[in-house]
Amino acid sequence: MSYITAEGLFKEYGNGGSVVTAISDINFKINTGEFVGIMGESGAGKSTLLSILGAMNVPTSGRYIVDDIDVYALPQEQQADFRREFLGFVFQSFHLVPYLTVLENVMLPLTTVKAGRKKKQDMAEDALYSVGLEGKIHRLPSQISGGEKERVAIARAIVNAPPVLLADEPTGNLDSKTTHEVMELLQQLSFDGITIIMVTHSAECAEYAQKILRLSDGRLVEP
Repeated sequence: MSYITAEGLFKEYGNGGSVVTAISDINFKINTGEFVGIMGESGAGKSTLLSILGAMNVPTSGRYIVDDIDVYALPQEQQADFRREFLGFVFQSFHLVPYLTVLENVMLPLTTVKAGRKKKQDMAEDALYSVGLEGKIHRLPSQISGGEKERVAIARAIVNAPPVLLADEPTGNLDSKTTHEVMELLQQLSFDGITIIMVTHSAECAEYAQKILRLSDGRLVEP
């Protein structure tokens, strides 16, 4: 049985005679631990689709189901709970707080978790260990490389142990060698059971995915 299902997703913006259809009749299924890439030209609807999958953009019609939860049938407050419990987010811009240490940055999503500081610190250290940064937990973002910043961003995204990781051009600002290292890390996380959905324009990065969803003019097309 599929872990994630999209059924007839449409998203329109505007009203009256100026309606723009961003995505149209999107249908797919994703299994637990699958690594899926979303590709397409600029304006194809990739960001709109990812924002819907991130429970941040209500579709005009259609259903988005994760672990038997009909996400957009939930009240808004429960949608926020869903995002916190089920989703981790990684972006092209690292969004690290410059005056916080690597460890403190990774602990940020734990603010609302009912646990003591020691437990939260242990969770953050475990996440950093999983991305190979256990030796740099007390450094500031300005004291680590671009690839290490991306690893911190990934650690922050998985510190709550979410079952789904959404990544938006996660290697867009990295050189080729570092891109390879980050993609291998994401691949390993999928092997460990995290379901990964990644928007990318890079054919090199797409090779790491098990499945490609290719968008053109808001519709899914054959890869």
